Amino acid sequence: MDSLSQLALGAAVSVAVMRRRTAVWKAAAWGAVAGTLPDLDVLVDHGDPILNMVLHRAESHALFWLALLSLPLAAAIAALHRERPHWRAWWLAIALALLTHPLLDLMTVYGTQLLLPFTNRPYGVGSVFIIDPLYTLPLLVGTVWALVSRGSTAGLRANVAGLVLSTAYLGWGAAAQQHVARRAAQSLAQQGVAVQRLLVTPTPFNSVLWRVVAVGQGPAASAAAGSPGPGGAAGPAPVFFYEGFHSLLDAPGPITFDRFDRGDGLAVHLQGHDGTQRIRDFSQGFFKLHVQGDSLRVSDLRMGQEPNYVFSFAVARRRVESGAWQAMPTQAAGGRGDPRQALAWLWQRLQGHPLPPPR
Repeated sequence: MDSLSQLALGAAVSVAVMRRRTAVWKAAAWGAVAGTLPDLDVLVDHGDPILNMVLHRAESHALFWLALLSLPLAAAIAALHRERPHWRAWWLAIALALLTHPLLDLMTVYGTQLLLPFTNRPYGVGSVFIIDPLYTLPLLVGTVWALVSRGSTAGLRANVAGLVLSTAYLGWGAAAQQHVARRAAQSLAQQGVAVQRLLVTPTPFNSVLWRVVAVGQGPAASAAAGSPGPGGAAGPAPVFFYEGFHSLLDAPGPITFDRFDRGDGLAVHLQGHDGTQRIRDFSQGFFKLHVQGDSLRVSDLRMGQEPNYVFSFAVARRRVESGAWQAMPTQAAGGRGDPRQALAWLWQRLQGHPLPPPR
């Protein structure tokens, strides 16, 4: 999630644990610090844009390492404020503020390696957008109320209420995601798409309009599968990706999908390329290869929408003299398109108007 949400969650959790054992501002301040600490890994430059992407939310977001960090950090805070009798409460407050950070990130689609050092597999539920005011606002209101009231009973209850409401919102998002996933699977089956992977994520700032991405083979691909390959053998069926949108306010009916080439034929030019393989693994198969200008690019399909993706990287360049592709130092090439056009479409599509997405 965004830094403000993590800060607000850490502060709210710490205030809920410490209650009147210390000044509310101390609990909120240290909870906010602990809730922000894991994201300081963005300050580490690994020397390559793809490495910076796939190594974010790694060790600094691992539950094991954060649990170990919580004890010395809490002990130092208790000593600093001369509150050693409350060190156990401080430990619980700081531990929860640290550990809820990767657990909240888990609900987004990016990928959080929270089980390091035992596995570096990135986990992502994808049921909440990275910035969602409806999640963050209850936390902010509750914590500010507790601060302004200087720890009054009403203020502390408001803080707990903010935590309950924000957590309930996450539950709502997970339930809505499963509903849309079922609708999407039915629609794709009706349209003859053999789905290999299915991704359902909310569009920016809301949980009403959902984006669906499927990787698989459709009717046209099936026809291609029967075409003879070299020596008369049938070649492998090409894999496409399908993108559709579904609002919870849409009229009844199947979800409409657009089909796009995933660019698997370009993979031959990137055999053994470390960055491309990392994106394939990190995105769990939701990627595409494509040519733009004189560069060959790999894009993570999970964040953005066709044709604009936040994480897109130029990894090879066409040689003028031979036309062959040659690996190049990775360059970040992500984009978001026209934000005003995108937001105008988002608002209309969210309300259930069947508008085609901007391309």
